[in-house]
Amino acid sequence: MTKGPEKRRDPRVPLVLRVEYPGDAAKVRDVTENLSAGGLFIRTERVLAAGDRVPLQISFPSLLDPIEIEVEIVRPRPAGEAGPAGLAVKVPIDRIDDRHKLASLAEIGRTGISAGAKAKRSFRVLVVEDNPHVIEMYEYALRKLRAPDGSIEIEIEYGSNGHEALVRLRRQPRIDLVMADLYMPVMDGFALVEKMKADPALLEIPTIVISAGGPDARARAESLGVDVYLQKPVQFIDVIATVRTLLKLKP
Repeated sequence: MTKGPEKRRDPRVPLVLRVEYPGDAAKVRDVTENLSAGGLFIRTERVLAAGDRVPLQISFPSLLDPIEIEVEIVRPRPAGEAGPAGLAVKVPIDRIDDRHKLASLAEIGRTGISAGAKAKRSFRVLVVEDNPHVIEMYEYALRKLRAPDGSIEIEIEYGSNGHEALVRLRRQPRIDLVMADLYMPVMDGFALVEKMKADPALLEIPTIVISAGGPDARARAESLGVDVYLQKPVQFIDVIATVRTLLKLKP
């Protein structure tokens, strides 16, 4: 019976943030699934017991500087129908400053990553993917970002490999965001990201990589400068929340 009131006090917000563990020699990185003023859910394969306390750094590359908090493990979630494996965590009662930090992040998630950002009328998203079924899913998710009143429009363009993407990126009108797979013919996603980050004209375009690659692929992609790495199979809500945050759109 306590769940309902607690949810009303601390509503959860879908916000995909990078989670890192200071002092971890393995440099493990995970992502959030959602957060509230009282805690968050971390997608991770790490094995921790209820009651353990863990220091975290949470951030959104290029938009949000790392925020350090300490959390307490509430319960683990094994991989299954409910979603990938992960940990529900809360801010301990003696960490009131950390609770304020999460409350601020939750508010950002509800109102937009930058309160002063002015939404453009039209955004162009380039989807770089060679699987038509995956493209259809991304298109469905991206169209959910369009405002019913027409104030925000999402234009979606496509490339089947990194070479096609680069040709389009070097033309006008400018692309506002790139969503790319890693493993594609002709030019893969690694090479695409590397060339984008080496080109001053393309360097600042936000880039999301969505891939089924393992930890090595994630580490390599992040070392090349991708803004966000999402693991396949990806959920609609992750795509929508991540694109909304990178384009600085209000929900």
